[in-house]
Order: sequence, then C-alpha cells, then structure tokens
Amino acid sequence: MKTSPVNVVPASEVLPGVLPTDAAAAILNRKPQTLRKWACLENGPIRPIRINGRLAWRIADLYALLNGGVC
Repeated sequence: MKTSPVNVVPASEVLPGVLPTDAAAAILNRKPQTLRKWACLENGPIRPIRINGRLAWRIADLYALLNGGVC
C-alpha cells in the first residue's frame, strides 16, 4: 500500500488574518527566534495563536504594535 504525502496548508492561507512566524518577524524587524521566545515565555508585547501546534500571529496585533499600541 502506497501512502501519499500529507498536504500541509500554511495557516496564512487558511486564516487570512494571520501570518507565520517568519513573515511576522520580518514585518516587526525582529528575528523569528525573538517571536518564538515571546510565545514560549509568554512575555512579549503580543501573543500568537496556535494552529495545530504552529504559531500564527494576528495581523491586527502586528499593526497595533507597530502603531505604538500593545494588545
């Protein structure tokens, strides 16, 4: 029996209001590891949502942070 590869769809394609860590980090001019640390330690200015164990960052939260607000 031959198994077919699992098709993985990025969270950004399923939920248009979120971005993966690499894209969110680029928008914030931070390293992706910084955002991962914020998520792990729960001490960053914004918090991600988790989709099947993966981090997804709300675009609205990113814009609020860039505009001086904290979510």
